[in-house]
Amino acid sequence: MSKRGWLFLLSGITLVGGLALLGWASLTSGGNPGGLGVNNEFGQVDISSKPAAEFTLTLSTRTLTSGTELSLSDLRGKVVLVDFWASWCTPCRQEAPALSQVYLEYAGQPVEFVGVNIWDRNQDALDFLEAFETTYPNGVDEAGSIAIDYGVRGIPEKFFIDQDGVVRQKFVGPMQADDLRAAIDGLLSADPAPTDPVPAKDATINPY
Repeated sequence: MSKRGWLFLLSGITLVGGLALLGWASLTSGGNPGGLGVNNEFGQVDISSKPAAEFTLTLSTRTLTSGTELSLSDLRGKVVLVDFWASWCTPCRQEAPALSQVYLEYAGQPVEFVGVNIWDRNQDALDFLEAFETTYPNGVDEAGSIAIDYGVRGIPEKFFIDQDGVVRQKFVGPMQADDLRAAIDGLLSADPAPTDPVPAKDATINPY
């Protein structure tokens, strides 16, 4: 075989090996090779207030008995926490008990949590919800369209939306119960915020 032929063969082997490694990494990390995009440190991100991107979610609690579709616009009049997470994400697991606890504390008040699972396997996500006794609505964003619309760059990331459907706060990293309460209480008592003239987008996330 000529020198050129050997180089071509070697390049092909290297390419196949690289693709196989990438595929293995993707499978073992729930679609997020190398664990990229994990927010290990808690912090608030400065954002401009604007209408939250609209989406439709087929409700799925850990018991999988609901099956009811919910649109974000249906929650107008409530403070809404939209949480992007994955089962393999260590910070997501760290904060899961606090999220479940605080959600129950605000039962009966105009507050709702919505979980959006990304970069994950469906069964792993369901096991996560069961393990942490998560009762607020959750769904999987298989196409990644919701994450794109919200500009998600890592997980966990949370967006707090006021009663008028305006995104008011964004937090990255694992939140403690006291931080969750402070953000919710602040929006429950806040005056409406001015918004940027940005139209809401439509998107759909698939059920578990």
